[in-house]
Amino acid sequence: MTNGDKHFSENDRIFYSDGYRLALTAIEKGLSNDTLFSAIESLYQAIDGLNDSIIALAERQNIKVACFKGCHWCCHQAVFANSYELHFLSEKIKEKFSTDEFAEILKKTEEKCSITSKLTEDQILKYKSPCPLLVEGACSTYLARPMACRIYLSTKLDTCLEFYKHPENETNFPALIDFPLRAGRMLNEGFRAALKEYGIETAEFRLEEGLRIVLKNTQPSF
Repeated sequence: MTNGDKHFSENDRIFYSDGYRLALTAIEKGLSNDTLFSAIESLYQAIDGLNDSIIALAERQNIKVACFKGCHWCCHQAVFANSYELHFLSEKIKEKFSTDEFAEILKKTEEKCSITSKLTEDQILKYKSPCPLLVEGACSTYLARPMACRIYLSTKLDTCLEFYKHPENETNFPALIDFPLRAGRMLNEGFRAALKEYGIETAEFRLEEGLRIVLKNTQPSF
């Protein structure tokens, strides 16, 4: 990103720089799982802190953020994550769950992937199916969830329900707060840029697609 990029606001540039700096810190310390995961955790803490501030500001302005634990309509739609996020997530899954629980997550992941891998891009965006990590209406890996899940803040529950029940309704979209969406995107873009400069190529996957790959390559040992 350069100062001549008129498509980006000053806030965009700040968040991009923050993401770039976090990845660069991991690289300068000697890139490893430990330094990369620490940088990813800092990346997530940055967006979580921003979200807390946005929610507090919204409440002062009598704007209700509709997201709460147990509200999981967004957990049935297409979610995309970067390869480094999926690597981080797979390690957290391996650490947290028993052999049987791990196997169940992998089974659900493969079942969903077997369906979505055959869909067109338009069909994927309209397809509704629970995330393999969704358990009793809540994310079982909440602290390690990808950026895309963290920046999804809705102000109107009915728009989320409509999007879940009638995805073919092209006049309705969840009433999301734009600022965290842009901030999260720029943080990740900066993070990816630093890794690329170091020679590490990253890619974006559907959550179940990427999770299937990393889980099959990250079998737990207990």
